[in-house]
Amino acid sequence: MVQLYFFYFFSGITVLSAIFVIFANNPVHSVLWLITCFFGVAGFFILLGAEFLALILMIVYVGALAVLFLFVVMMLNISFSNLRTGIVQYLPFGLFIGMLILAELLLALVPWEFKDAAFSNLGSPLNNSDSNSVALGKVIYTDYFFIFQAAGIILLIAMIGSIVLTLRKRPNVKRQDVIEQIYRSPNNSIEVIDIKPGEGI
Repeated sequence: MVQLYFFYFFSGITVLSAIFVIFANNPVHSVLWLITCFFGVAGFFILLGAEFLALILMIVYVGALAVLFLFVVMMLNISFSNLRTGIVQYLPFGLFIGMLILAELLLALVPWEFKDAAFSNLGSPLNNSDSNSVALGKVIYTDYFFIFQAAGIILLIAMIGSIVLTLRKRPNVKRQDVIEQIYRSPNNSIEVIDIKPGEGI
């Protein structure tokens, strides 16, 4: 009975904060409401007994991504009024995406019927005595090992691509030339100056 009250509590926090993320006028407030939404989702994971996923959600999304969004929004000083000028142009496409997501949510609420034979061949490498982190590690590094590695490679490619796309070479900024430093010789790096007495530098 207590779990039901906590479920409604976290549900209210998550739904309300998600609504405020969309309708908040200040983008900084939207990021703060997003962090509150992550807190509510972490509460769901704790109710399901997945404490490890709840901690990972708080550390990765709240501790890294949400804070990064907050600093980016505060530092860029974007004029969001100019961004809203073309909202009529993209409104049909946005409505189409919204209706598609709504249809997916309605399909998720449909009571599906599954046969027991469909789950008879599913094996599990888990034991009931395993903790959340051990159970998650066994599943990821056994059945989903190649998918996990492929996801890591995709994220690495995305990171390299973002670095390459945002790299801009400015002529007035001094940069380190590693190749020139490696292949330099004493002839072009040392200069001997003969200063005669009484002349100074």
